[in-house]
Amino acid sequence: MRHARQAATIGGAIATAVGLAMLAGCGTSANAPRSPAATPSGPAWSYYRSMMGRFHGGPMMGGTGAAGYRWMMGGATAPAWMRGHALPGYMMNSGGMMGSGTRDPGKIMGRLWANGPGPRVSPAQAARLGSLTPAGAAIDRAANRITFTGASARLTIVASPSGGPDETFRIAGLVNPAIVVKSGVRVNVELVNADPDAAHGLVIASGQAASAWMPMMAARVAFPGAELWFLGDPTSAGMHAGTISFVASRPGAYRYLCPVPGHASKGMTGVFTVR
Repeated sequence: MRHARQAATIGGAIATAVGLAMLAGCGTSANAPRSPAATPSGPAWSYYRSMMGRFHGGPMMGGTGAAGYRWMMGGATAPAWMRGHALPGYMMNSGGMMGSGTRDPGKIMGRLWANGPGPRVSPAQAARLGSLTPAGAAIDRAANRITFTGASARLTIVASPSGGPDETFRIAGLVNPAIVVKSGVRVNVELVNADPDAAHGLVIASGQAASAWMPMMAARVAFPGAELWFLGDPTSAGMHAGTISFVASRPGAYRYLCPVPGHASKGMTGVFTVR
């Protein structure tokens, strides 16, 4: 139930962030910053901080990944529009957040999270990592399957890689392959978001989540730590990367998927089996 409430709140968090940003930038053009000394205020801002504060230290607000999302709390590293500046123009025009130019929440979220902290990789590195065969893995390309037989499993997953099908995962040169590990194995995953204009994440989920538009409303995270919510659009610093580490403690058939609404149901998912 906790995960269902959390997933339902993600969309509200984004919408609220937009609302408070508009309040902070009220009376200015979309691109014109207010005084750097200005800070957001009012009911929307208070609600946003209170709501997001509940996730501080958890998977949404910072426990997962290299640096998490504490920057979204409005500190010095938060986006400018979170610190009293106007909402950026790209969120206000016909193709942006406040227009009708996109129906993919991932495109909105990619812009919101673009300047988040954490490690980055170059496009060349992402291409190499997406084709890299994990150590200790047996690759069955005909069956589109990767099997780990050792006491640990370490792999890199590239989301929406260049030159490949959009909104898919690439691992060892395979598209959405089945992943097989032994029960009790420690699994370490590096995720790279190679999509130029949409956010992506990675969750190992139980239940029939893959067909749901909001998968985390239909399932729960299968293992503690098996979740990395959102990596934003690339910037001049490179493509966002993040890591998760968890123990595959229970045998069964699970799914790895992108938790951004709509992405798993479009095909951004694969089978994760624990034997």
